[in-house]
Amino acid sequence: MKKNVLLSFVILLIFSAGAISEERFPLYEPGKEDIVNYEKYGQFQNVGTRDYYYRISDREGLADAVGEGIFPNTKSVYKDPGYKRLKREGRLEADLWEYNASDDYQAAFYKWATTGKMKIPGVKLYFTGLALEKGGHLNHALKAYYALIVHFPDTMDWTFFHTPWYPAQVALDRIHFILKKHPELGLRLEGAEIEIINGYDNDEKNDIFVVNPGTFLRGRPKKEEADLSMIEVIEERGGDRITLRKYANGHWQLLVEGEPYLIKGIAYAPSKIGLTPSNGSLIVHKDWMVKDFNANGRPDGPFDSWVDKDRDNERDQEEEVVGDFQLLQEMGANTIRLYHHGYNKECLSEAYEKYGLMVLMGDYIGMYALGSGASWNQGTDYTDSDQQKNMMDSVKEMVEEYRDEPYILMWVLGNENNYGVACNADREPDAYYQFANKVARWIKENDPEQRPVALCNGDVLYLDKFARYCPDIDVYGTNTYRGKDGFGRSLWEGVKRVADKPVLITEYGCPAYARNRTREEAERWQAEYHRGCWQDIAANAAGYGAGNSLGGVIFEWVDEWWKSSGSNPYQHNKKGEFKGPFLDGWLYEEWMGITSQGDGSDSPFLRQLRPAYFMYKEIWNK
Repeated sequence: MKKNVLLSFVILLIFSAGAISEERFPLYEPGKEDIVNYEKYGQFQNVGTRDYYYRISDREGLADAVGEGIFPNTKSVYKDPGYKRLKREGRLEADLWEYNASDDYQAAFYKWATTGKMKIPGVKLYFTGLALEKGGHLNHALKAYYALIVHFPDTMDWTFFHTPWYPAQVALDRIHFILKKHPELGLRLEGAEIEIINGYDNDEKNDIFVVNPGTFLRGRPKKEEADLSMIEVIEERGGDRITLRKYANGHWQLLVEGEPYLIKGIAYAPSKIGLTPSNGSLIVHKDWMVKDFNANGRPDGPFDSWVDKDRDNERDQEEEVVGDFQLLQEMGANTIRLYHHGYNKECLSEAYEKYGLMVLMGDYIGMYALGSGASWNQGTDYTDSDQQKNMMDSVKEMVEEYRDEPYILMWVLGNENNYGVACNADREPDAYYQFANKVARWIKENDPEQRPVALCNGDVLYLDKFARYCPDIDVYGTNTYRGKDGFGRSLWEGVKRVADKPVLITEYGCPAYARNRTREEAERWQAEYHRGCWQDIAANAAGYGAGNSLGGVIFEWVDEWWKSSGSNPYQHNKKGEFKGPFLDGWLYEEWMGITSQGDGSDSPFLRQLRPAYFMYKEIWNK
């Protein structure tokens, strides 16, 4: 999980439509057309090119067709009796951005539709559409999103961490999501595409937008399924035991011993409450494999945890020891994600042989200055040959230690290094991705099983650099926190178009805490967030959708109380750290587990299973 790099509050609510209201607020002017015929009110020019433009010829007619709050209808909201009432009641006085995490969808709609603070009309339209979608006005939301694509497809804004955000692409993702989830609408959008040449860097000046707004048609969306048994295999990567297979339709599939393998993974690093890397009392990727606080000769978390079924923080007679590995097996997990500094091969062998858990084994290649020899303040320099040698030595140590172990599924390089935390991959991306490819090439020359190599990127920043410089890397891994509806068509199709590599979601997740919400509400929302993400992962696996999903890795198994910077590791921190697509709009990194350690009184043994755990147990075992 990223410690101090998440997308900003501008972008991080883009996929988080939340629960759609069953009781829709009334619209004063819903518009005269459910599907707006834009050709009646103007002309599309240069469709499918970088010179695309829509010229309005009948502004008044178009305003009547789209309805209130949707460009160019910017006035009728003020006549809406609901708007006047909410304004009198003072429900429109909060900060603009607070409405994105509010359940008052009517107020959010009015606030965004009438705001004068947002000078970028495309951003205003996007969040107007989002409020409408949450409020259950799906047709009106579709019109808002589509208006953004038609009128302002080249809108660009910055995130808090100065990475670009393109609302029209996200609006297109939302349209496809709504139409797929609600086939009863009887609509489909064909031909729509927004390609942003040079759109994966941080320089908006070189962006080139190639736009086709597509056409809405009556009829349900086409099923995105393919019978792989009828499609030619055109490429295979890997070895005889673990293979990546590419089909003629561009789909990718991972096979283990000849059988399809969808990665149902989880980041696993349980730690005892009170320990922290800050004072050296905790070595994150090692201690859970070796610590034995009950002195029975076995690592505690994997084999000695127990489930606090009644959540009273006391172990009752019937609450027997089960161990995390058994709980993971029962949940349906088949993979855990680790970094190679633990060296308890007996533990990992038992996880594989008894519980069926394979391992994504990783090396940071310099992220957080790990492995490079640089200090935190100095940060890893990917142009430095001495530091490159240090990092290569660390990778060699990993491969030579684990290459003969049958439980190794894949090698994973980095952990969103492109965000530049204690390294300069964000400032020297060419050097970073070239070095990563050099590492991958060495691994392939020295791993007798020829296992696939993945690079763990942060979202899609520098995807173009990855595509250009990393031919020897087999899998595009991405840590992505886009919200409860998954990752968006633009991610799957974007990687397919730009890099033509399979995708592994190397991290996704959601906190089980939110301000001013009950524990039950927050945990239920966490479960629904995970459900939506997994459904998107599965819907784009080989044979479905984009067909390039290899699976995903949940972040994470159990809450770690040391994660918040500067916090007391004996206290479960409830201070929001970053804005995000979560229940109250904030990320709480110490609450990301799908299980908890309760009040901490029996750490590291106690497990309280959250609803997300049982959700996975249901869908992963089908």
